[in-house]
Amino acid sequence: MFERLSESFQGLYKRLSGQDKITESNVREAMGDVRTALLEADVSVEAVDAFTSKVLDEAIGTQVTKSLAPGEEMIGIVHKHLVSFLGGTPGAKPVAPGESSDPVMRISPGPAVVMLCGLQGSGKTTTAGKLAGYLKKRGRSVMLVAADLQRPAAVEQLEIVAKQVETELPGGSQVHFYAEPDKCAEYGRAVGVAVQICQRAIQQARKLGVDTVILDTAGRLHVNDELMGELAQVSKATQPHHIFLVVDSMSGQDALVSAKAFHARLPVDGIVLTKFDSDSRGGAAISVKHVTGASIKLVGTGEKLDAIEEFHADRMAGRILGMGDVVSLVEKAQQEVTEEEAQKLQEKMARGEMTMDDFLSQLRTLKKMGPLKQLMGLIPGVGQMVKNADVDESRLGRIEAMICSMTKQERRDPTVLNNSRRNRIARGSGVQVHEISEVVKQFEGINRLTKQMAALTPSAKAQAVRAIGRAGAGDMAALQSLPSMRRGTTHTPSVKSKFKKRK
Repeated sequence: MFERLSESFQGLYKRLSGQDKITESNVREAMGDVRTALLEADVSVEAVDAFTSKVLDEAIGTQVTKSLAPGEEMIGIVHKHLVSFLGGTPGAKPVAPGESSDPVMRISPGPAVVMLCGLQGSGKTTTAGKLAGYLKKRGRSVMLVAADLQRPAAVEQLEIVAKQVETELPGGSQVHFYAEPDKCAEYGRAVGVAVQICQRAIQQARKLGVDTVILDTAGRLHVNDELMGELAQVSKATQPHHIFLVVDSMSGQDALVSAKAFHARLPVDGIVLTKFDSDSRGGAAISVKHVTGASIKLVGTGEKLDAIEEFHADRMAGRILGMGDVVSLVEKAQQEVTEEEAQKLQEKMARGEMTMDDFLSQLRTLKKMGPLKQLMGLIPGVGQMVKNADVDESRLGRIEAMICSMTKQERRDPTVLNNSRRNRIARGSGVQVHEISEVVKQFEGINRLTKQMAALTPSAKAQAVRAIGRAGAGDMAALQSLPSMRRGTTHTPSVKSKFKKRK
């Protein structure tokens, strides 16, 4: 997402890169394009005016640091205010890979009560399941409460979701499900029944020693006073520790109007943005904190029950500005690869001894981490290069089939692959012979390149990090100066190889 915004901020960088200093005229001209892009991305006019005003006030008259160019200085100013608008604290210590800001607090004695609310169709029930899985992976027991008595089959849907989370997602803790189908049949959809169900669910959770209770309330229009009143009653009766408003990222300005209305009726303390991976504009993410005052806590990044992430304002600002998000990339890798496995592989790669089996393991890990194009967007400087590229995900499957068709000896030592062996592998994997040759060539290149990277001195590695940082701000030419690039390779494999080594 954020493609249009990223292009505009890249344009801002390029426009100022050729200037000697930041002046009022060149900044106002550049920010005009940014303002247009923000409006086109469905950012509210109120938020756009506030953002551009703050950036202009700080940028005009800024003395450029000797070690930075005007474009880099300007990107730094924009980054700081983007972090603030997204709900973060500029200058705060970033969250390290693996660390958690724990969007759902722990209560002793429990349970912690989380109330989900939002418009009809915003994705509350799916979000309830994703949040339960998120907490389960962190060792917390969860109870999902079916408090949506308005939508047909909502109770049955949540029960199915609860079973899927319990059986399919990792974690030793249990996921409980609470519903009162008999009461639902007796009282129908009468407003107020949900209040009693939520109260009894919390009592049951205390008896079972459950850590967290998630109340899946019915979706409602913010103009429906009767149903909005029911939400207020649930809140008053249960005293939830968190009230999360579930917002559809793709609903644009409507999301902001409803968020404002819900916040006026309830003490909303957090936002969950759903369908975050489907919205190319991203206006809701930038506007919602400014409009409601509530910070974004979590974002839904796909259809699977484990596709939910903590929202980090500093990381998201980096993505918008094209700087990538290496920390999130490392976190995704850590979820799939243990530290011991990563250390062993790193040592083998440093010696140039990685086998085809290791290569296959890396490919499988990559497939588990998410869509390839999405992952590449997290690498500094690469997101802009692949934004319009047609990334063939099936290519990974074909490579896997080729390697699986090789013998143990061939995986250990691909140099034994003569024409006869390549023909056999091609028939076994259903590909052309030239594809086998391409994969072997890529594998040998990665092996050679990672060995070169391992041999770099600390100062050369520091130079590489600085160059990649500059590339993330729009100067891809900076990568050409890296020591590892002077042997005819391009910048893209180097960035990828650093990623593979890091894993």
